[in-house]
Amino acid sequence: MTCPICQRASTSEYRPFCSKRCADVDLAKWMTGSYAIPSQDPDDADAVIEAMEDALQQQDKPH
Repeated sequence: MTCPICQRASTSEYRPFCSKRCADVDLAKWMTGSYAIPSQDPDDADAVIEAMEDALQQQDKPH
């Protein structure tokens, strides 16, 4: 199996990656949204914005 980041042979310790560095590169791509699937549907964006606004409003309410 090859590392999906650099194409070197993967190691059992970091499988499917070859090193901690490549595992961290992959994690950073997930965290920044680089792996997001683009949508052509504008309704998707509106739904996400509404959900985020609702979540923020819930955080502001006292318990």
